[in-house]
Parts: sequence; C-alpha cells; structure tokens
Amino acid sequence: MDLLSQLTTSFQNSFHTDPLLICSPGRVNLIGEHTDYNEGFVLPAAIDKAIYLAVGPRSDNELHFVAHDLNKTYQGSLDNLIPTTTWADYLLGTVAQFRLSGHEVGGFNCVFGGTIPMGAGLSSSAALENGVGFALNELFNLGLDRITLLKFSQRAENDFVGAKVGIMDMFASMMGKADHVIKLDCRSLEYTYAPLQMDGISIVLCDSRVKHSLVTSEYNTRRSECEAGVRFLQTFYPEIKSLRDVTMPMLDQHLRDAEPLIYRRCAYVVQENQRLLDGVAALEANDIATFGQLMYGSHEGLSEWYEVSCPELDILVDIARQHPGVLGARMMGGGFGGCTINLVREEAIDTFTSLIMKQYKAQTGKDTYLHVCKIQNGTSVVSKAVDHNK
Repeated sequence: MDLLSQLTTSFQNSFHTDPLLICSPGRVNLIGEHTDYNEGFVLPAAIDKAIYLAVGPRSDNELHFVAHDLNKTYQGSLDNLIPTTTWADYLLGTVAQFRLSGHEVGGFNCVFGGTIPMGAGLSSSAALENGVGFALNELFNLGLDRITLLKFSQRAENDFVGAKVGIMDMFASMMGKADHVIKLDCRSLEYTYAPLQMDGISIVLCDSRVKHSLVTSEYNTRRSECEAGVRFLQTFYPEIKSLRDVTMPMLDQHLRDAEPLIYRRCAYVVQENQRLLDGVAALEANDIATFGQLMYGSHEGLSEWYEVSCPELDILVDIARQHPGVLGARMMGGGFGGCTINLVREEAIDTFTSLIMKQYKAQTGKDTYLHVCKIQNGTSVVSKAVDHNK
C-alpha cells in the first residue's frame, strides 16, 4: 500500500470519515546559499519528496494529530496552544499563527507522513508547516493567499518552534512550479520563475551522513560577521543597508586589508549573489553547462571563503567533478554536513552512483545515500480520498 493509502486508511480508522489529502513538498536550493539573511537572492525549487497530510474538521476545539512515520499521537486543544518541544510544535505553531492573526479556525484531525529523507536538509519542517496552513485554509474556507500562508509557516518556526530560519524554505515549498526554479529576492519577496529544462538531467542529492553539529553556532557567527562588514562599510557609504548593496570594489578598497576575515565572508556573499544572477541568465539561455560551472564556483566560495563546508562535503564535490556525466555540484544548506546537490545526466546516474559510493567509502569510511529528485509544484490538494475499506 502506498503512503497516501496508508494515511487515508489510518485517518478513516481513527476518525471514521474520509479526509482531505494535501501534498506539501520539500525543497532544494540550486544556488545562492547564506544569501537570504543578507537580503540577497536564492534559487530554490520544490521537489518530489513531500509531506502528505490527511485532514478533516472536528465539531469541537480539540486537535488530534497522528505522526504516521513516528507512530506517535498528540491530543490537545485550541484553547491551550503552548510549545511542547516535540514534533507537534510544527503543527501547533502554525495553528497559533492563524489565531494570532484573527482567523477563525476550529478543531481538526490530521494524520501525516512523508517521503522526505530526514536529516538531508530538504526542509521537512517547512513542508509540514505549509501543509498544515494550506489544510486549515481549505477546511475553514478562509480564502488566504499563498504568501500569507507561507509567512504564517515562517512565524511558526521563528516564534513557536524557536528556529530563526529565513523565508526561503517555506517559499519554495509553497510556491514551487514544475520545471522551474524560483528566483526569490529575500529583501522584497519579489519573485520570478526561471525555466529549468532538465530533459535528460536529474537532481541527485548525496548525503554526507555528517550531522550539522556546528551549524547553529557557526550560522550565528557568520551572520554577525556579515553584519560587522556592513557596519564597517556604512562609515564610508551610509546608504548601505545590507551586503545586497555592496560591490566588490567597495570591499577591496575598504575592507580587504583592514579586516581580512570579514572581507572573505562579505566577498563570498557579494560574489554568490552575482553567481545566482549569472545562473538565471544561463538557465534562460538553456545553458545548463554554464549553470553547472557556477555551482562548482558556489561550492568553492562556501568552502574556502565562507568556511561552512566540511571535509566530507568537499570530498563528495571532488568525486563528482571526476565524472563526465556530472554538470555541476555543490554543498547545499547551512553547511558542516548534510547533502551535496548534483546535476547528473540520466544515463550517467548508475555509474555516478557506483563511483561516489565506492570512493566516498574509501576516503571517509562512511556510506553515502543518494536521492534522485524531480522538480514539482508547490503545496496543493491531492484529492478527496476514496474509501479503501469499501
């Protein structure tokens, strides 16, 4: 039985009615890392690894949740929306944002599970929050637009769960479009879709099996280093608000000799924004080869200038470079572990898989897991479920 059927059957057995089915995808980011909190650009896409939710309204104020993959349940009430420090907070936090914004929602039942690999950096939490928000909008006919819903998801994670994430994960999951990436301006939230003609090419994620143990502390350090660079430059250019407004000549003239470490951090961000803009131009020209080279440049910057990679991620990218069927590769996400993202010709996937698994094991002693992804639409209704018991 496939996952949707399992969720439907679980919902029917638990709540004796048919559910509404929602699909809320995970995301990849093709280029533009650590640019979001510097008010720059990112280039994410929704993928065919997703959280699926079976939902239905209740006649009371109670909340009944079933985490299918964890085999765990939660029961609570709309009258007591407080953090539990468990998985339930991703759902409760989203519900809380509707209430705080004055939108009337009732109690509801939810059974959810997913195909997003845990710990791979594909934003399963954003997918879950988006799925819950989308479901509430459908169940209670609130008529809210997608941007409002994804902002609720971000606030749920920031204010209720306590993770100070940017907008990209929620935006990509909610706003994804098949065969396209999203060029998102993290300052204005203006966005456009760029075509990603992936005929004969797949996105392959290689999991380093290294957990992001340093990511929180080092993430905060990188943010503060970027902010320090902006403050330094503001003494010469008062109009600057963020690294989005900074050019390499500004950095070279004022920061390179005065603050070498801060210079390297800021230079990476300025260069990454330009790589992303160049990458969009390459995609619009259907020049995937140039885009792939920009991905390699992104990894080099992340590893050597921003210093958020780790030996295992560098090894995965180095192995990918050896294979002629790989167009581009880089680490993806906050860093210090997680996955690399690779553009691989479909006829080369088997030999690429064999090469990377063999060489990565030889060089690190670790296994790597590979996930092949396709780009799909964002959060959506799957269907009204059919009764599988009939």
